[in-house]
Amino acid sequence: MEPRPVAHSLSVLVHWLGPTDLNSAGFVHGGVIMKLCDQVAGLAGVRHSGGRVVTAGMDRMTFNEPIHIGELLTLRASVNAVWRTSMEVGVRVEAERPAVGTVRHTNSAYLTMVAVDDEGRPREVPRWWSRARTRSGASAPRRRAAATASPSATRSSEDVGAPPPARRAPLPCPLPRDD
Repeated sequence: MEPRPVAHSLSVLVHWLGPTDLNSAGFVHGGVIMKLCDQVAGLAGVRHSGGRVVTAGMDRMTFNEPIHIGELLTLRASVNAVWRTSMEVGVRVEAERPAVGTVRHTNSAYLTMVAVDDEGRPREVPRWWSRARTRSGASAPRRRAAATASPSATRSSEDVGAPPPARRAPLPCPLPRDD
């Protein structure tokens, strides 16, 4: 497979935010932003891999400022790093007030996408190259190591042989009743 440049994966998604995107506080719901990040990251992954991709995880998502109804959201994504079957995709989210023209950086996200074949099995992806080493690409291996670390890998040497730490029981979630 021929290596592909970062520019090959560059993807842009634009979304005008309306009333259905709001949460109870009157701001755009964080889940709406996460969904749009997943969509644009998927598009960047498809462009780089040349086929279907699935989301393996979201390693980091920052919410820097609230986003308001009527703003125009622009999401830009590109592949930051490539492994054998997976890619890290960085997403930058900007909100614009179209009437005024002000643009601000509101969110950033890093997602891991895995290329899959027609049967849903992981498949190899082309190598990645960039003329300039990007800051996000340089720190991708650190984020990957943190995301894939097993709980036992983070335990100290004094814990070897000791039982794993106790897990908290899930909080009860009462269901609505029809009585």
